[in-house]
Amino acid sequence: MSEIRVLIVDDSPFIRKALLRIFESEPSIAVVGVARNGKEAIGKVIELEPDVITLDIMMPEMDGIETLKIIMETKPTPVLMLSQYTHEGTELTLNALEFGAMDFVDKSTTGLMDFFGLAKEIISKVKAITGQRPLRIASSSMALQDYKGRGIIDAVAIGTSTGGPPALQVLLPKFPKDISFGVLIVQHMPQGFTGPLAKRLDTMCQIHIKEAEEGDKIEPGVALIAPSGLHMKVRKNQKLIRLDMEPINTAHRPSVDVLFQTVADNYGNRSIGVILTGMGSDGAKGIRLMKEQGAVTLAQDEETSTIFGMPKVAIESGVIDKVVPITSMAEEIMKMA
Repeated sequence: MSEIRVLIVDDSPFIRKALLRIFESEPSIAVVGVARNGKEAIGKVIELEPDVITLDIMMPEMDGIETLKIIMETKPTPVLMLSQYTHEGTELTLNALEFGAMDFVDKSTTGLMDFFGLAKEIISKVKAITGQRPLRIASSSMALQDYKGRGIIDAVAIGTSTGGPPALQVLLPKFPKDISFGVLIVQHMPQGFTGPLAKRLDTMCQIHIKEAEEGDKIEPGVALIAPSGLHMKVRKNQKLIRLDMEPINTAHRPSVDVLFQTVADNYGNRSIGVILTGMGSDGAKGIRLMKEQGAVTLAQDEETSTIFGMPKVAIESGVIDKVVPITSMAEEIMKMA
């Protein structure tokens, strides 16, 4: 496999130097250039044609969002945003994902001197997005009004990771407010980002979307997004949410597998399991359990997935009833419900 050619774009000399050292520690990655601001970056993208760009979101002269827009218009390239958990930073990060960035790393989770603690995450995400096509799928703000539910589904459980926020932005606004089922969502994100994502989606949708809280009721027309750092479960024999840390040995918290298992146990054939775009295999075990209990199982297709990892593993395990583009997923769910 040839080296992954990376362009670093950051106004901080410390971060630029730290990223250089991180990538130098990985034999499969080569840094082909460094830019101090957006204007410099655009010229280097055209000149150097990197495989991946790491792009700071907060920069003088031209910020990361404006830089990203121009890159996507002139030379679409996989972009990993370096974000920070502040009100402004969170909103800009969600904008960046909408405008074509594939993933992000929250650099505020560690101090400057501990930045190297993010090395494993940065390297794995750069590898994951290499060779992928940046996707921008137009989202419709119009809910489908001809929905006539059959009333045979009470819960739709959705699991997603890399590329999930834009995918949810295509899917959820199509649900009319009178859907007959509740929606439960696990989206892998750093802590602090799921709440703003829920609020953002809520402004776009007829259904109500919120970050889940302990004891929330699962009810028609409401979508609950699991908070980062906690597993979301359905309480046994109750249509209520439980949030906790167990099990602690999962690769992700919240885990799609953990949610799907409790949905399988409590809703059985009155549920739909959906696996959307994402890196890794979270959800494959859980959706098998849902299938065994009679649930309908759906997966996003490769063409509309940012990363065809989670859906691919589930499809190849033979437990998916239908593979669907994200642009048709809402229709498919409502047809089954």
